[in-house]
Amino acid sequence: MKLLLVRHARTTAVDGFCYGRTDMPVLPEVTRAAAERVAPQLPMNGMLTCSPLSRCAELARTLVELRPDLRVQTDPRIAEMDLGEWEERLWSEIDPRELDAWTRDFADMRAGRSGESTRQFLLRVGEAFDAWRAGGRDAVWVTHAGVIRAAWLLRGGIRAIERADQWPVHPIAFGECVTIEL
Repeated sequence: MKLLLVRHARTTAVDGFCYGRTDMPVLPEVTRAAAERVAPQLPMNGMLTCSPLSRCAELARTLVELRPDLRVQTDPRIAEMDLGEWEERLWSEIDPRELDAWTRDFADMRAGRSGESTRQFLLRVGEAFDAWRAGGRDAVWVTHAGVIRAAWLLRGGIRAIERADQWPVHPIAFGECVTIEL
């Protein structure tokens, strides 16, 4: 069984801008280019499940335009992590003491004071992951880098992490399609 995880196209945000749950726009031509690269990799007559954030929803809609055999549904469980008060700020402008406190209690401290903890995030994504596994068929998620990294942990049976150094750091390009097999 395969889960294809497609990261949204590059947003208009400057590098280093924190935008987990912030609905950052993507230029239509950038979305189209990503969709043209990904569309041939997707299974025939499938369902795309996408994050409700527009950067994913627009990519999913463009994929369906290119591949009318596909259908789309949204699932808020595969939205990016809520980074609370850090959203819409440059990472470099966030007080290093706040980031240090977060990494010291990486499992349970809410990101940006009012966002999600890593444990909450993994629990939410884990619910979607478990639903996919219970469905017993291949699936495609149009989602975010954080969700893809969470799925890597979940594939390995990891439901919670205690330390920041346990979080996957492998880069995931905008518009990249990553496959998880069980």
